[in-house]
Amino acid sequence: MAERSTAAVDVADNGGDEPLAAKADKATNDGTAQAEETEGASPETPENPKGHDGGRARSEAVPATPDVHSGHKLAERYRLEECVTRLDGFSSWRAVDEKLRRAVGVHLLPANHPRARSVLAAARSSALLGDPRFVQVLDAVEEDDLVYVVHEWLPDATELTALLAAGPMDAHDAYQLVSQLSHAMAAAHREGLTHLRLTPGAVLRSSTGQYRIRGLAVNAALRGITSERPLRQDTEAIGALLYAALTKRWPYESDAYGLSGLPKGMGLIAPDQVRAGVHRGLSELAMRALANDGATASRQEPPCTTPDELAKAVAAMPRVLPPEPTFAAQPVYQQPVYQRTTYQQGTYGRPSTHPSSVPQPVLAAPPAPLQSPTGRVLKWSVSALLIAALGLGSWQLAEILLDQRKGSDDTGVTQPTDDEKPAPAPPKPLTIADATEFMPDGSGIQPGDVPNAIDDNSSTAWITPRYRGFAHFGNLPQRRQGSGIIVDLGKVQDVRSVEVDMYRSGQTTAVFGAGPDASSPSSSADFPQRIAEKQVAGETLKEELEKPVRTRYVLIHVTELPADGTGGYRGGINDISVLG
Repeated sequence: MAERSTAAVDVADNGGDEPLAAKADKATNDGTAQAEETEGASPETPENPKGHDGGRARSEAVPATPDVHSGHKLAERYRLEECVTRLDGFSSWRAVDEKLRRAVGVHLLPANHPRARSVLAAARSSALLGDPRFVQVLDAVEEDDLVYVVHEWLPDATELTALLAAGPMDAHDAYQLVSQLSHAMAAAHREGLTHLRLTPGAVLRSSTGQYRIRGLAVNAALRGITSERPLRQDTEAIGALLYAALTKRWPYESDAYGLSGLPKGMGLIAPDQVRAGVHRGLSELAMRALANDGATASRQEPPCTTPDELAKAVAAMPRVLPPEPTFAAQPVYQQPVYQRTTYQQGTYGRPSTHPSSVPQPVLAAPPAPLQSPTGRVLKWSVSALLIAALGLGSWQLAEILLDQRKGSDDTGVTQPTDDEKPAPAPPKPLTIADATEFMPDGSGIQPGDVPNAIDDNSSTAWITPRYRGFAHFGNLPQRRQGSGIIVDLGKVQDVRSVEVDMYRSGQTTAVFGAGPDASSPSSSADFPQRIAEKQVAGETLKEELEKPVRTRYVLIHVTELPADGTGGYRGGINDISVLG
């Protein structure tokens, strides 16, 4: 019988390796073949002085890679499309989830592989984290003598290897990189999870500029990597990535990931000594994160030995602002040069510059216009006609304006001016066609009571059981992602406001919308559109959006429950209203 995890979240990571026939150091997007593992492929650490995978058992007997091919289906659901890695008895694939009609990644290895148990454990632990800063694990399964891990696939993300190949980053991008990576790894370490293979191939940047880390715990388990100081190793890996972003050089003597190493025999030198124009504060931060006892080029600072210390050091820095936009210089408009015509260059009224024996006649000045008696009469006649025309026009215009005002007073309707814009219509309640319980682990809490939350009756409610000891639904493994309700609007509509009448105040709640093309969403990854930020809700949670969210499915996600006064924790939802 298949042994399945409780994970319902997702990630794409081939771990930085590529098929044995692939060329080394090939920059790719998510899911594309990576460079073969070579010396210097990992950060150089005390446990790993030459860049090899520290703690990896090289002598263990590795069974053959499973003999599967494109088109093979796992669990009658995941169809393998393309093999992107084949190494050490496991293989990584780009696949298609035919049930949800989306691309996924799959790590595949035989069940008798010496690392199969640790890979399953690492995948399930990573899936329970549920942090969107990490590429998420969707499922971990043992079935038919195979173990496979299904993870998210991000085709629109760009791998850090490709970004570094284009050249050094500016100070703002490097600041965002170290800030986001350090905060993400600090959160993972608080949950007892480490990476141990945080390389440029394990970092992706989305189209919105957010960095996401793939292969948390799983990449190291697939390769049998362990460490006596995992927090220090992950911190130094972040420092190496920052160093590479500032200099486009790998901070060790060995070349790696398509980057040149430092000159041999020089040791570790600060980034601002490698390349001119490097931000001084970021240069010192990289040196504090790397294994150099905290020494920087200008002063002595304590080393950052954990991602949390590194995140605090980043926060203590003055914020690095993005560069000012540059605009192309506009061409200066020049007046065209006009040449004088022969007539303009004539001698009318001017003496000739050439001597002549023929005397020139003297022309009298023409008389002033309209100075004769007839001209004066004509001038006054025209003036009188113009004054009469202006008076008649003013009288007609005044009469029209008075008629318009009278009509406006009679009907009681104010006529809008050209500068006034009609106010947008207030949001109206949308019909809720159906509602289901949010079950990220596949099992429900009180699914039969869900209709009570959409019956427009605050006296009935969907209520959770009472959990003992912990606000996170008793801290049960199958409940750590929380629960909630998914409402179905029947069709894709513009959602402008959400109002939720809570069963009890103090529940930590967020609201999300599924993508416009979503069909039967069931996991957190299916709801990428944020409607209401995560917050501790009072008796009512109300969110009005400046820009409508277009969706059919809305998730009210409850992650923490309030105390009920009897030593337990309990929550629920009385009623849900969606307006558009």
